[in-house]
Amino acid sequence: QLDLLWTRKQNVMYNLFDWPTQKHSKLIILAIANTMDLPERIMMNRVASRLVRPSSFYCSPVLWSGGGGGGGCLLILAKLFSQLVGNIVAALSGDARRCLDICRRATEICEFSSQKRTPEIVRMAHVTEAIDEMFSSPYINAIRNASLHEQIFLKAILAEFRRAGVEEATVQQVYHQHVVLCRIEGMQSPTISEIMAICSRLGACRLLLVESSNKYLHMRVRLNISQDDVMYALRDE
Repeated sequence: QLDLLWTRKQNVMYNLFDWPTQKHSKLIILAIANTMDLPERIMMNRVASRLVRPSSFYCSPVLWSGGGGGGGCLLILAKLFSQLVGNIVAALSGDARRCLDICRRATEICEFSSQKRTPEIVRMAHVTEAIDEMFSSPYINAIRNASLHEQIFLKAILAEFRRAGVEEATVQQVYHQHVVLCRIEGMQSPTISEIMAICSRLGACRLLLVESSNKYLHMRVRLNISQDDVMYALRDE
């Protein structure tokens, strides 16, 4: 499981993939990752250079849905269609499992909406409906209706998670990322008191899991929803 070996300096992955390139090495490494565009997304150039040929991910070419009697819906996923769905998911998270979930749900939507006994081809309208359904929740609506600095705070959490390689951070670490994002946007950075209030509000909405203590800036926070959902909610329409 390659994406579980990710560290900030990526020494583990580099040493692992560099091993087969050594002289007289008889080792072959086959790595699996749920992230479809893993080399481009998280790998440093020196690590990616050790990969012989990263394999592209494609959905299964044929998926059946439905019972007997000829009333089932046959989903024909051509290579281009698979790439298109994969690209949509990659823009959000890159998780191959999410791509398969969307294809499966699109098949079910197509089946339920069709009253014909002949195979029905799944179209992008079904895929769009599946994506909207999968990413629609009260949490996502809460993020979209949050204040600008609350949304930036969530972006700062994602940035800190990517930097540290773990899905937990202190308020102080997130605050540093928040200040950087504000500078990029040309906005005035909030004060520490305002950051603590933002963190408290997001915790009250159950978007964050906030450590209950008097550590103030050293309190640890985690997301209470998936990073994919946060990225989807914050994406530009």
